[in-house]
Parts: sequence; C-alpha cells; structure tokens
Amino acid sequence: MKNIISYAAEQSDSFREKPLNAVDSLVLSQLSYLHFDGFVPGISDTAEAVSIAEIARKENTGTLFRGVRDRENNRKLFNALANSPRFRDIRMTYYVNKIDLNEEKQFSAVTYLLDDGTAYVAYRGTDATFVGWKEDFNMGFISPVPSQQEGVKYLNTVGYLAARELYVGGHSKGGNIAVYSAIKCHQHIRDSIIRVYNHDGPGFREEIFHCHGFLSIKDRIHKTIPQSSVIGMLLHNQENYYVVKSNRFWIMQHDPFSWLVVDGDFSYLRTVKNSTMFMNTTLNKWIGSLDDNNRELFADTLYKVIRATGDTSFYDLTDDWYNKAAAVLKAVKGIDEETKTFVLKTLSSLFVLAAKNLQESTQEFIENIQRKGRKGIKGFYE
Repeated sequence: MKNIISYAAEQSDSFREKPLNAVDSLVLSQLSYLHFDGFVPGISDTAEAVSIAEIARKENTGTLFRGVRDRENNRKLFNALANSPRFRDIRMTYYVNKIDLNEEKQFSAVTYLLDDGTAYVAYRGTDATFVGWKEDFNMGFISPVPSQQEGVKYLNTVGYLAARELYVGGHSKGGNIAVYSAIKCHQHIRDSIIRVYNHDGPGFREEIFHCHGFLSIKDRIHKTIPQSSVIGMLLHNQENYYVVKSNRFWIMQHDPFSWLVVDGDFSYLRTVKNSTMFMNTTLNKWIGSLDDNNRELFADTLYKVIRATGDTSFYDLTDDWYNKAAAVLKAVKGIDEETKTFVLKTLSSLFVLAAKNLQESTQEFIENIQRKGRKGIKGFYE
C-alpha cells in the first residue's frame, strides 16, 4: 500500500477542487518537522510568504533536514511536495522555532496559506532534543506546559494576521498543542476554525474537558491513531478517534511514514488492538497512581541522569557512548538514597500493575474462548 509520500506525489487537485483532508493534514504536519530557519518568514518579518516550490529552488536546502529523524523519507516527502500540483504552490509563513532549556520548552509552528483562501496552522511535534521529551513528561503534572501556552499565543496572532478560515493540526505533541490552542484561543479565532487535526498526540489532564472551549470545539476535532498507538492513548482522551493501519510494529507505528493510504484517504481499521488497550490501560493506571509531586520527581530524576551525558539530543548519544555511559552511571550514583528508592519503587509498581492487568486480560481471553469457541481466539488479538 501507499503512504504520505506517494500520496503527495500523486495528488493533482487543487484545494479549491478538493478541500483539505486528514491525509493532507498529516503531510503538512510532517513537513513542519523540517528546519525552515532562514527560508520561511517569521511573524514579525515583512517578507512575503514563500511557496514550497520556491524553497526547493534555494541553495543550502540540506539544512532543512539537520537533526531531523528519518532524513531520507523527509527528503523524499519534501521533493514530492515541491513537484506536486496540489502542494507546490502552498505558501508558507509565520515560522517560529523556540527552544528554552530553563523553561523546558521546545516549540515550533508554521502556517500554510492554501489556494482556496484557508490556512493550515501546523504545530511541530517532539523533536530529538532532550528538553522536547522532558516537556512531554511534564504534561503529566503541569497544565499548561510552556509549549501549550506558546501555541495559544501563536494561534491568536496568526488568526488575526491571516484573517482566514483555519485548519489547525499537528503530529504527536504537535497534535496535543493544536487541540489545546483551539480550546484556549480567543472565541472569534475559535469560530474561524474549520477543523482540528490531532495525529497520535497525547491526551490531557481531566480538567481540560470540562471547560467551555473544549465543549465548543470538540465536534470539530479529528483524531487519528495507528492500531498499536501508545503516545496517542496516553493521559485522558475524550475526542473521538479514527484508527489508521500502519505497516510497522508497536510504538514504531507513531511514525507518520508508516501510515497507509488508499484511494486518497487513510486505510482505516475498526479499532485498536486488544494488546494496545492492555498496554495503555497499564500505563495510564500507573500514571494515575502517582500524584503530581511524584510524577515531577520521577521525570526530573530521569532527565537529570540523561543530561549528565552533556548532550542535548538523542542523536548525540551515538557518539562516544562509553564515556557517556560512565557519566550516566556517575549521575545515578549521585542521586540521594531516598530518590533512588522512590524511582525503583515507582518502576516496580509499573511491573506489578502490568502483571495484574495481564492476569485480568488472560481471564478475559479464556472467557472469550468459552463464549465464542475457537473463533474467539482470532478476534481477541485483532
């Protein structure tokens, strides 16, 4: 089957002829992972918006892919978009890219101006930086995190400057920020939003679902997750979601390039796998068993250990791994005994909970077989 690269290469209809859909949203969300510094004007710049085709003709386009996961597929996608009748003339503007170690913030967004007079606001998901992943952990005990606040400010500003009807979306943390920003933006900006796309982004703390903003936008939220979603099922979720078939295994299905496309739309499944429900129930029960202070202590401790390498991203960890492993061990030894005990106890509780859930799932499996016979075996694992 095809994926978003082949979709981008084959589409010829304009957005006037075929309005933006969920696959287009994932394509543009994935494109937002590239580093457009120096290529796309920022919010305060006076330069005109630039098309994807124009960017492709510039020099030094190799810098677009620096530090980007899966450079090969991202390069293929970019080249397909630059040559696609549907995508090549999309104009890009209002690019923002901020990383702040002190605030534990990793935020980036860009706006695409479509030929039908609408705009698509894309929030970048978590990149390879440690601070980006730390901010993801922070979502479990802080609301809002700095990137969510930045997202709201960005949407309010772009909504005013663009003066168009809007689509808002993102992949992974970008999807979470898209939903949060749509919930918390000014009412007149929210009224201009056609749809919000959340591609396998994590959920929220429970209180977010009781506010007026969520209630007024929830019917316009379109969430997609792969059949073995992990990230997209974390924390609380009240948005309806659509399950997309992926050609990869377990957490690797978070990769947008693995999502399958058929006849111009995703290849959909009825539901996520039972094994996925088991895993996510375990993780969310475990997270729920910790209060905010303990969640923060656990995340801060792991972050402190990995920062001991002196690196800033996971890509850097592959170099000089012997000395970095030694630095990590030294950092672990430097943790006070009380914190060590807490971290080990917390991890142990995860395994205990997993064993309990496994026992419950096994009982469900046996009851399913007794109720449906041998045909129930296949159904349980699908």
